[in-house]
Amino acid sequence: MKPAQLLQHFDRISDAPDAIPRLRRFILDLAVRGKLVEQDPTDEPAAKLLERIAAEKARLVTARATRKQKTAQVLDDPLPILLPKGWSCAPLGDLVAVLNGRAYSQNELLDVGTPVLRVGNLFTSNKWYYSNLTLDDDKHCDEGDLIFSWSASFGPFIWRGPRVIYHYHIWKLDLYSQNDLDKFFIYNFLRQKTQQIKNDSHGVSMVHMTKQKMEAVAVPLPPLAEQHRIVAKVDELMVLCDRLEAARNEREARRDRLLAASLHRLNQPQDSGDTQADAAALADHARFHLNHLSHLSTRPDHIKSLRQTILNLAVRGKLVEQDPADEPAPHMLKQIATRKSELERLGDIPVRRSSTKALGVRPNAPKTWALSTFGSVCNVVTSGSRGWAEYYSEAGPSLIRAQNIRFGRLHLDELAYVNPPISMEASRTRTEKGDILIVITGAGVTTPALLTSDLGEAYVSQHVALAKPTDPDMARWLLLWLMANRGGRSELVERAYGSGKPGLNLDNIRSLALLVPPLAEQHRIVARVDELMALCDRLEASLSTQEDTSRRLLESVLHHALAPALEEVAA
Repeated sequence: MKPAQLLQHFDRISDAPDAIPRLRRFILDLAVRGKLVEQDPTDEPAAKLLERIAAEKARLVTARATRKQKTAQVLDDPLPILLPKGWSCAPLGDLVAVLNGRAYSQNELLDVGTPVLRVGNLFTSNKWYYSNLTLDDDKHCDEGDLIFSWSASFGPFIWRGPRVIYHYHIWKLDLYSQNDLDKFFIYNFLRQKTQQIKNDSHGVSMVHMTKQKMEAVAVPLPPLAEQHRIVAKVDELMVLCDRLEAARNEREARRDRLLAASLHRLNQPQDSGDTQADAAALADHARFHLNHLSHLSTRPDHIKSLRQTILNLAVRGKLVEQDPADEPAPHMLKQIATRKSELERLGDIPVRRSSTKALGVRPNAPKTWALSTFGSVCNVVTSGSRGWAEYYSEAGPSLIRAQNIRFGRLHLDELAYVNPPISMEASRTRTEKGDILIVITGAGVTTPALLTSDLGEAYVSQHVALAKPTDPDMARWLLLWLMANRGGRSELVERAYGSGKPGLNLDNIRSLALLVPPLAEQHRIVARVDELMALCDRLEASLSTQEDTSRRLLESVLHHALAPALEEVAA
């Protein structure tokens, strides 16, 4: 391998998904194929090692140091490569004794006594259990032992702790001949083979490998001297991977800190006492962020944060300038109230007592804006009818369900269809273009969307709230308010989860505080948001393209830097 090549291209190849893990896997793959170090024709062939290992295994069986085992048959597919000269292939069971751990029921795992090594302790858990057995028991492992987890979570380990009793879901792999096998070569081989071992396993609730199949895993075995050289090279390259990973993590941490600082300045209200200076500072921060988007936003989670920041700026009146010639929002709200009163008088909409507090201007809001509630600007805020299940059909009117509502968008490719009776109360929840839909129960609770097309006859399910704006021209603004954390989203989320149950009642929505800009400014804000969201879409597409480029470059560097002789077949 040529580390300089990797370092030269690292900034680009590290943007590839799983770049470092893939690099580690590729190193191990080359190692067990004989492509990582050169072969030495003077090395003693592996076939000679196998003869001595077989003799030592037989001696141990005769001396009852280990149980007699059947000759392992290689059950997995033949190795997909031609082994280098001097290498041999043998079943794992001919090289190591696969020793079961001890089975424990839950009531046998104690709080004190001899430590019991379980699978969880190898992967994620710091919780230890103990046994009343002594460490003289033969089901123990010592520091430096090679072990393999074979149930639920898979993988080899060199145990680096004190003597412990090991659980049944762990095998200890005892080399038959320490003088003819490098334990760390077997360990590296099993690291490379773990995914295939897992794929060949059985079970549904808990996937596991059988001992018979484990003993039959085919091991490509180099001469002993080459085993040592391979282990040393793998160690060297893994240290390089550690350095590359640390460099990537530090780079990403710097990006995250810069992005977080930039977004913090945009999302926090400026309140120095000098309104004009605060507005100028915010404009400078926004200009900096937008001018450096390609450098600040380098991951999908960055784009997600950027989208939310755009929404927050929009609902604070910081995305476009105010125009003093715009009709102030209080005038528009009075017109809406008058229109609703007339519709209620005619019986076209239900009469509801308004939950609006005294209208005013929220602090830090532009002077031309006004404070209202969501229900005050909607003719209807209701939810779907129950009992739709018995009316499902292959065709007919559409039924919009919670799964059709994504954040800010409707996905109409998986609509359900219903055939409701004429007398059904569902007509109350028939949808129209311009309606606001909100998920009110389940995992997606508080998620809003806008119906932007005419679906014909369509209804909403009981898990969806339906809001009909009094002025349809306000619909896009209402959607922005429901999507922005600094708008109504945080309040809705708090209400939905405040009682511990993910659900919203309709009063939660009707009483939601709402800041209303002049209608002309609403339109300018919506247009600006659309423009910036399109920019976010382009950034996401660009990131995807960059990932593809990084992936291809990674493949090329891996091929040329790590495997200069891949195309050669060992003579």
